[in-house]
Amino acid sequence: MTRPMDFTAVAILASAICSVGCSQAPAPAQAPAKAAAAKDSDHGHSHDDDHHHAHGAGPHDGTLADWGGGRYHVEFTVDHGKKEAVIYVLGGDEKTAAPVKTADGKLLLTIREPAFQVELAARPLAGEVDGTSSCYGGTHESLGIVREFAGTISGEVDGTPFAGEFAEQPHGDHDHK
Repeated sequence: MTRPMDFTAVAILASAICSVGCSQAPAPAQAPAKAAAAKDSDHGHSHDDDHHHAHGAGPHDGTLADWGGGRYHVEFTVDHGKKEAVIYVLGGDEKTAAPVKTADGKLLLTIREPAFQVELAARPLAGEVDGTSSCYGGTHESLGIVREFAGTISGEVDGTPFAGEFAEQPHGDHDHK
């Protein structure tokens, strides 16, 4: 590797380590490849030593991701039988539904392996009005694969772009169906 490449690799790794968890700012300006490379270097990092970063399971037993430095959290859930992903937008407490108005009423789910994208349409829950929703869903053939998915949930809320990285973890207490 040349010196400029060494510096770039070190800068990406340092950036990923320093920006892990809830303190991470949204990454909408990053190119998808750069965002994925920065997050790929974080796969072995344990959040157990820092309570603020330990998200745990979401209220729908899904995987949580930070959106906007803790302003919101998004919860990824998947039903392999229906080949469907449902994303819940939650408040900073990681529990309370946070209905938002997104551009075109949609979010984008980007899965890294196997690589595919799913456009998620708003599915307003009872009481969510004026074009807001805390629930978004969509289907894709590859969601029928029984595995742990990792990727990005992105969208624009009131003109502000948000993106959050998530990675499902193997479940020891139940089958992943």
